Amino acid sequence: MRHPIQLGIDRVIDGQYEQQPQLFAGRLGLLMNQASVTRELQYSCDALAAKFPGQLKAIFAPQHGVWGEQQANMIESDHAKHPTLDIPLFSLYSETRRPTPEMLDAIDCLVIDVQDVGTRVYTFIWTVVHCLEACAEQGKRVVILDRPNPVGGEVVEGPLLQHGYESFVGEATIPLRHGLTVGELARLCAAERRIDVELEVVPMLGWQRSMLFHELDLSWIWPSPNMPTETTTVLYPGQVLLEGVNLSEGRGTTRPFEVAGAPFLDPWKWCQRLAEFQRPGLQLRPTRFMPTFDKWVGQSCGGIELVVKQAHEVRSVATTCALIATAAELAPESFEWLPPPYEYEFHKPPIDILFGSAEFRKQVDARSIASCEVLHALLEFDVVEWESRTGSAKIY
Repeated sequence: MRHPIQLGIDRVIDGQYEQQPQLFAGRLGLLMNQASVTRELQYSCDALAAKFPGQLKAIFAPQHGVWGEQQANMIESDHAKHPTLDIPLFSLYSETRRPTPEMLDAIDCLVIDVQDVGTRVYTFIWTVVHCLEACAEQGKRVVILDRPNPVGGEVVEGPLLQHGYESFVGEATIPLRHGLTVGELARLCAAERRIDVELEVVPMLGWQRSMLFHELDLSWIWPSPNMPTETTTVLYPGQVLLEGVNLSEGRGTTRPFEVAGAPFLDPWKWCQRLAEFQRPGLQLRPTRFMPTFDKWVGQSCGGIELVVKQAHEVRSVATTCALIATAAELAPESFEWLPPPYEYEFHKPPIDILFGSAEFRKQVDARSIASCEVLHALLEFDVVEWESRTGSAKIY
């Protein structure tokens, strides 16, 4: 049985939120993309335009564009006009990654309704933080319509981002798998950055921190081109690290982030070596695949398929770190760290800003990640301190 919940957008559309009249007064803007839908799968922009006639004046889109068409890593989207609402559609992954004063001139309140995936490097959350800062500067209200963290709110996975490794795939000292909703993370960043913005979060009803998306009575709509299923979200917190190496993460296949590999790897030997590492909730199996775009396009890759058996048990960060470390060990002449630029960082290696420090890269190069114990020490962080930091920001 799937758990019924009420999303922030549905509470507003149904008129169930008690502070609604003053919150949604005046001219509205909306940060959204094609995954921003009601439980009945109506686009949030259409639902809000019908609920507040004549008030929706602009739409803002995060990375990948409002329709989720664009691929990753600095493939920008153009500004446009919404095809049916006839209002401006501003891309916040273009020449700018934050709303400009001119964009905000036409609105009094920015409504935010985006589906995050619970991972520090997913850029939507940093677009939200940039919106908080821009709205604070221009005196605009912000209302966040909250959505579930698809990998739940109980489990967190390190490491913490270290100072000096901030980028558009991590702008705060948070874990790789952070365990917060968009609304909670916005509250945390507003408090810790001292962003003086009028911020209101419309909470969900019925969501509990133990719930993963596949347990909810909701339809999954992919928020970005390579996030097609709920299963993808379970693996993504770790598998995204593959974007920093010359192993395919499955882009160009029908199973992005569920496979990993390269032409120079023997999948059977790789799988045998990985058997020495713990991988709770997962079964790893040797396979071959051929990407149709991105890394190793048109080439047969020896790889590993990550099969999720018990989603609640999966700790993908440790698993992917083991994947990368053993690949470097088995194919030292062919394995490579990818060079910048990556997500507007032009100097540091992509793996460093993804992981949050240079430590993982250094230990892989030294071939020192030979056991679960070493890997655990690398990923460990002060969970008690993190819980203390986030306590006042949590809603659920």
